Amino acid sequence: MTQEQQTNPIEQILREHPVMILDGALATELEQHGCDLDDPLWSARVLLENPDVIVQVHADYFRAGADCAITSSYQATVDGFRKRGIDEQSALELIRKTVELAVQARDDVWAEVQSGVVGRESSTGQLVKAPSVRSENVENEENEENITDRTGDREADSLRPRPIIAGSVGPYGAYLADGSEYVGHYDVSDETLAAFHRPRMAALIEAGADILAFETIPSLQEAQVLVDVLKEFPHAYAWLSFSLKDGTSISEGTPLEVCAQTFGSEPQVAAIGLNCAPMEVVTEAVSILSRASDKPVIVYPNSGETYDAVTKTWSGQGTCGSMSDASEQWVAAGAQIIGGCCRTTPHQIGVLAKKWRN
Repeated sequence: MTQEQQTNPIEQILREHPVMILDGALATELEQHGCDLDDPLWSARVLLENPDVIVQVHADYFRAGADCAITSSYQATVDGFRKRGIDEQSALELIRKTVELAVQARDDVWAEVQSGVVGRESSTGQLVKAPSVRSENVENEENEENITDRTGDREADSLRPRPIIAGSVGPYGAYLADGSEYVGHYDVSDETLAAFHRPRMAALIEAGADILAFETIPSLQEAQVLVDVLKEFPHAYAWLSFSLKDGTSISEGTPLEVCAQTFGSEPQVAAIGLNCAPMEVVTEAVSILSRASDKPVIVYPNSGETYDAVTKTWSGQGTCGSMSDASEQWVAAGAQIIGGCCRTTPHQIGVLAKKWRN
């Protein structure tokens, strides 16, 4: 996304496709590749230690059929890097790098798709196929169609839009690394929030992100600050995705209807929705959002497990295996952009892509 860009990338995709497919969890897959994310920087730590793995995970999702990759900048902030002894200029370079890594993966996989090597042997004799990584929280995958080679369906791939890159802008609470992105009561001023978010937003836009992803936003205050700062970049677009208290309100208690009405007329807001929520509240939330605003509704929930911000562990039963079936209810309720958040995998995204692309 450059300062000259004036086209809403989500609008472009939805003009030709009824459903846009997002990627799934980044951190879950990084851990599957052996990365240690027990750090206040979370997945941003991998930017410093092993960026090639980030490219690999993005590529896995693109090969599975994702129309959009969300960058590894959720917890990558100037303030957060400063705590690690990294100066502002170096921090901004790392934030820009998150876009470059996603673009590299997108361009590599798109070249495969365009040349037809995805799903068959390449010129080197190596089979290029969708990832078959399985996470331990996926209990019901046996009931779904095996889509290891889903990108071998040339017809489905020919119907894909060229994937886009969303620059992740996580909440102030993610920087605090205390779980407050699921509460939203920071007790800080608008000015503090704007000063925190502005440098990262500028860096992501400068690096060429097609759109910004304001995600896991827990409060109306922070959402308003983000949209106000977005106006400083008049040719940029963003989606606005909230964390939820329940199926009717965001984490700090504001009704979803109020949130949708507040931002429904903002021209730079490309979509409004929710992420990092359990699947069982999604349909109710989507129904409210679709009635309250004409904006496309975006949803990318968790696996269904519960996160403990103190121990930084997950517990409970994951329900990723039912994501494909649940997506029928989400789309019927008005969702047009769907994907996965924490503890979801390329396998689930592949199932969604095959379902809705065909």
